[in-house]
Amino acid sequence: MARALSSKVRLDIINLLNTKNVNIHELAESLKIPVSTAASHIKVLEESGLILTELRPAVRGSMRVCTRNFDDIHIQLNDPKDHLTDFESVEIEMPIGQYVDYEAAPTCGMANHEGLLIPEDQPGYFYSPNRTNAQLIWTRKGYFEYKLPLVVPHDKMVESLELSLELCSEAPNFDPNWPSDITVWLNSVDIGTWTSPGDFGDRPGKLNPKSWADTVYTQYGTLKTWKVTREKTAIDAFYLSDVTIDDLHLKDHDFLSFKIGIKDDALHKGGINLFGKDFGDHPQDIKLKVNFS
Repeated sequence: MARALSSKVRLDIINLLNTKNVNIHELAESLKIPVSTAASHIKVLEESGLILTELRPAVRGSMRVCTRNFDDIHIQLNDPKDHLTDFESVEIEMPIGQYVDYEAAPTCGMANHEGLLIPEDQPGYFYSPNRTNAQLIWTRKGYFEYKLPLVVPHDKMVESLELSLELCSEAPNFDPNWPSDITVWLNSVDIGTWTSPGDFGDRPGKLNPKSWADTVYTQYGTLKTWKVTREKTAIDAFYLSDVTIDDLHLKDHDFLSFKIGIKDDALHKGGINLFGKDFGDHPQDIKLKVNFS
């Protein structure tokens, strides 16, 4: 990864891919470098996982099209064991269809590898028993609420909570420039809002079936992690709010209420897509990790 990022040309390639997907000839022309040079840099970026390339039909034969693979990169230089030697942890994953309450509005729906599970744009169907099989859920506004068990021994003290899932905005079909202010509540406490940049459908999700990859629907999202500690709440290690573990009153509950959605007064009401472990790019459901001492 460090080697891939050590070249100005490769950084220029990544910046170019921030705005659009391009083939190698277009890339070489934009950066005014030989095609052979562009190809060698693309190989380094591809090996690091920073970009993806795929063959697509062209007027004559085929062409390699390049796509940026990540929004953020986090490199942890310290050994996490230095800080967690006295901590234990438990993890649980909750399927995205196991919500206990919801509010949805068109555009909305749910699907799995077999196709649509309920009629599109019919919010009343969201309590269908089929929802337990959902691998992709979307709504233009509203929320989904889950209850996750807090399986922590009574003689232990919770030090931090981590919640992660793959998600993005919800636009008609898809639109990478479609911001959405997505808020998370834990035990009814607003822990902060993250603005999703868009709804992604420019390439198939890595886990999606071919039948879905050939549609104009949302294909993949971004994996985000919220962490609440004794000092603050962060998202992907970046400060989000001053909410702490004590604010959640965990000892008053045998479960953790997790609600995610769009506020009625949000500036960007761009909806939400939630991905299960068999859809999108990341093989996981809603994952809760509890660290305790």
